[in-house]
Amino acid sequence: MSSTSLGASAAANAARRGNATSRRVLITLGWIVFALFLLLPLVIVVSQALKNGFGTFFEAIFEADALSALKLTLLAVVISVPLNLVFGVSAAWCVSKYNFRGKSVLVTLIDLPFSVSPVIAGLVYVLMFGAQGLFGPWLQDHDIQIVFALPGIVLATIFVTVPFVARELIPLMQEQGTQEEEAARLLGANGWQMFWHVTLPNIKWGLIYGVVLCTARAMGEFGAVSVVSGHIRGVTNTLPLHVEILYNEYNHVAAFSVASLLLILALFILLLKQWSENRINRLRHSAAEE
Repeated sequence: MSSTSLGASAAANAARRGNATSRRVLITLGWIVFALFLLLPLVIVVSQALKNGFGTFFEAIFEADALSALKLTLLAVVISVPLNLVFGVSAAWCVSKYNFRGKSVLVTLIDLPFSVSPVIAGLVYVLMFGAQGLFGPWLQDHDIQIVFALPGIVLATIFVTVPFVARELIPLMQEQGTQEEEAARLLGANGWQMFWHVTLPNIKWGLIYGVVLCTARAMGEFGAVSVVSGHIRGVTNTLPLHVEILYNEYNHVAAFSVASLLLILALFILLLKQWSENRINRLRHSAAEE
């Protein structure tokens, strides 16, 4: 073997050792960050929730105000997520299947909640629908309450969760193109038949993924909901707001107990997210192999 070949082989071995070392360092750093910023806080929440035993834990969870906050949180999710699902699918369909004037503006507006603070969004709703707001006198005359009531909470939740379904579907539908829909149209299918039998089967896992993200964001929203809710205990407090009240009252065990309830819901959503991601990746690998 020549000296040139030996030198090249040594250089390749050194590069592989360097790559292996770098990979181990990066993996170790990743696990350290995961442990410090995710695992450790979760352990603290659970340990503090169970600090005084399971009796105190279940007492905090099944307390009337906590159940009311849970009910309101789930109600806001049940209302806002389907509405965002309809909007997200419609927006993704328009953006990916048609060319029209103002298309870029629509895409920018979909991303608006990512760049606007949720607190600012909540304040805008107060300025519009509050007692001294733009529509406040008219709403009072007709005995309609939006701010400091369920409608305001739902509106705030819808605003902060608008992008998730649309943002997941737009690139997926753009990648798929319009050939299958055009073929269905040539075969005599109407708009609803094209969507139900052609488009929906192709986007269903991306749609599920977007809904999962939207649900997770809706359950954990604090800023916008905090502004429009009025913090009326047992009436307009969602679970995150109820945790804040308990913590400010120095009832730390109860606060962590209710926070652990949010943690359980978040873990369930995380499992759904991982499941939908796996299905999407399998479909992409299958499409690539074909």
